[in-house]
Amino acid sequence: MQSHNVHTPQAYALLMQATGRKIRRSVWILAGMLVAGFLIIHVIKSFHESGLKEATDAAALAPPLVNVVTVREAPATLALKLPGETAAWYESTIYARVDGYVGTWNVDIGDTVKKGEVLAIIETPELDAQLAASLAKLKAVEATVIARQADADFAETTYARWRDSPKGVVSDQEREAKKAGHESAVAQLNEARAQVALDKAEVDRYTVLAKFKQVTAPYDGKITERHIDIGNLVMAGSAASTTPLYKIVQNDPMRIFVNAPQSAAADMKVGVNVRIRASSVPGHVFEGKITRTADAINPQARTLRVEVDIPNPDQLLVSGMYVDASFDIEAKGLLEVPAAALIFRSSGPQVAVVGKDGRITFHTLTIARDNGNTVEITDGIKAGDRVALNISSQIADGQQVQIGESGEGANATSIQK
Repeated sequence: MQSHNVHTPQAYALLMQATGRKIRRSVWILAGMLVAGFLIIHVIKSFHESGLKEATDAAALAPPLVNVVTVREAPATLALKLPGETAAWYESTIYARVDGYVGTWNVDIGDTVKKGEVLAIIETPELDAQLAASLAKLKAVEATVIARQADADFAETTYARWRDSPKGVVSDQEREAKKAGHESAVAQLNEARAQVALDKAEVDRYTVLAKFKQVTAPYDGKITERHIDIGNLVMAGSAASTTPLYKIVQNDPMRIFVNAPQSAAADMKVGVNVRIRASSVPGHVFEGKITRTADAINPQARTLRVEVDIPNPDQLLVSGMYVDASFDIEAKGLLEVPAAALIFRSSGPQVAVVGKDGRITFHTLTIARDNGNTVEITDGIKAGDRVALNISSQIADGQQVQIGESGEGANATSIQK
């Protein structure tokens, strides 16, 4: 036991020294691994940065990529699509023709009416009284005519007796007096007859006005507005201060108004076929023809007013709708390019033509007709030329480019230097 206690501290010291050497060796191994990992990551990162720089430099030096489309002849017929609006064949605002108040109204908005149908009745007590007074006055004047006729007949017979009497029986003065009496009676009769005619005209005027107590439809149509109610006072006339009674429209046939651009004005001829589509009537196409044009360009908008008349028996179209009008325009044997290929500069419209060597050349054009998505060209390019779409303003004349996907969906190709 004594011998064991003496050797234990020495053994413990040796053990601790061995453990310390192992720990130091592990630390150095771990440190070496960390240094090696750091060096490896640094090398990989440097390699990627170098590759990215090379790729960036290569991309910067590469020719810019452009999409192209091949110039071709315009089709034999072109559907020129323009916005338009519908308008009723007839559209009328109905005002009162007499003063009074609304006794009854018979139709409301949305009602279909026939020509001559009574829309409302206006009560006119003042007009009724004026008509009655004029009738009474006419009867009184007609009675006066009868009395004047009797006086004229008596004066005529009296004058005839005095005129035909032998000379010496009556004096010339008496004969002249009878003549004057006869002429006066005739004049009074004519005056009474004239008054009858005047009073009869007054009666006729009030009678005609009394007919306007019934507000009637001027034609077959549909009521779109009503501004009256029972008891409302109404005034005759259509002044700014006068309230209208109704608004009525006739939608069959229907007018379509289109403002065609000046570039297409020459093609807007009477008889050109037109197809009308409305978003509110999906799947339905209305066929028609140009019926008339203004035959003059609007100096403010530089457009030509075009009218198309189409049948509308089912009342699918109503006035005030937005529609698309597609006109069948005859081609002029010109070339066609997309509007996206145009470049507008101070020298005029241009396109960037890509040559066989992949270099850009800018050509100035003359536009014959603007069809919206495409334009027709008279000169400046030829069929088969490839023109760039939406080209950047940074690309200069003669610069090398790469061709990407064409505007016609062709497979991507590239042109090398």
